Amino acid sequence: MLRRLARYLPLLALLMLLGACNRTSAPAQAGTFQSRVVTVNGQSSQYQVFVPAASARKEGLLPVVLFLHGSGERGRDGSRQTEAGLGPYLRAHAGEFPALVVMPQVPDDEEWAGHNNAVALAALDAAIKEFGGDPDRQYLTGMSMGGYGSWNIALAEPQRFAALVPVCGAVRAPRPQRQTLFVEAVANEADPYAALAQRLKQVPVWMFHGAKDDVVLPDDDRRLHAAFQAAGARDARYTEYPDGNHNAWDATYADPAMWTWLLAQHR
Repeated sequence: MLRRLARYLPLLALLMLLGACNRTSAPAQAGTFQSRVVTVNGQSSQYQVFVPAASARKEGLLPVVLFLHGSGERGRDGSRQTEAGLGPYLRAHAGEFPALVVMPQVPDDEEWAGHNNAVALAALDAAIKEFGGDPDRQYLTGMSMGGYGSWNIALAEPQRFAALVPVCGAVRAPRPQRQTLFVEAVANEADPYAALAQRLKQVPVWMFHGAKDDVVLPDDDRRLHAAFQAAGARDARYTEYPDGNHNAWDATYADPAMWTWLLAQHR
């Protein structure tokens, strides 16, 4: 009997070694992007949801970030909005990022306004319901065109979001060739900066911009920050990268201090 068992010992050892190798070489669990469709006023729109890895989650409901892309990611493919800004950061930190991220998409040649804002909020509501998002920890961030959109959506629903992070956005149209890009809710105010700050002074906000941005000049964010200070805002921060150009988003989304601050906010 012992002789018979001895014949199988080398095979058993080999199987155990292969099993150990498989365990050590298996990729760590990571968060995933999941495609979804939402219908608003009879029109269907694709969006993406980043769902964090189980190992990255804390107990309770998940914090949830609504991300608004820039002009270059417009379309109807339902995925381009993950290719710049927050999407690459999530892919690089897929095993550790702890929040849901909802990423709607604006069709070609349109802005974050009207129907597209309604789609973004409907996608946000759907993701919260499906994946267990925390209604008291909803955050809004956007870059460039999405920075404008962050103000538009926040002004429409000032009680919804626990904090805002607009990146290289503004209030007024950035140049004559782009007159459709502006913050609609305060466009007719004598002082749109003061009006925006007064309406959102209770919402924590951290703005980011590059000092050398020649696409959306930093002047509007400087004036907004001053307006928030004058309004006695609860928590209004502004970071300007001295050598930064229009791409302020890579540095912003890679900043651990920003995420620590953002995810600590509760409505």
